[in-house]
Amino acid sequence: MKPFDQLSYQIIGGAIEVHRLKGAGLIETIYQRCMERELDLRELRTVRQMEVEIEYKGLVFREPLKLDLLVENRVLVELKSVERILPVHKAQLLSYMKLLKVPVGLLINFHEPILKPQRRNHSFDTKCG
Repeated sequence: MKPFDQLSYQIIGGAIEVHRLKGAGLIETIYQRCMERELDLRELRTVRQMEVEIEYKGLVFREPLKLDLLVENRVLVELKSVERILPVHKAQLLSYMKLLKVPVGLLINFHEPILKPQRRNHSFDTKCG
């Protein structure tokens, strides 16, 4: 199994455990804190809500990103608790992935009775950030 696949597998396992214990339909911030704890117990480092440096035509500035979790600096995880995933949720995940140059992202909706995480891969052949 590839390193990204292994890490995604561990993250999804953590999400399933959180969903099993907390159930569906709570607010997103509760799932975020529970996921942080679950991944910590699995000895995975997480970061959330960080700043990213943006460069545009000589202008360099820092912009805060309200991402949910960046795991081991390799997989971006966006958590939702919504009736259904919309294109804007997928665009948000891809935007964060581009800005942070993270090739793998997971979109997890805790509102569903059965979790169906969506995995996104992105290659960085265009300049961003």
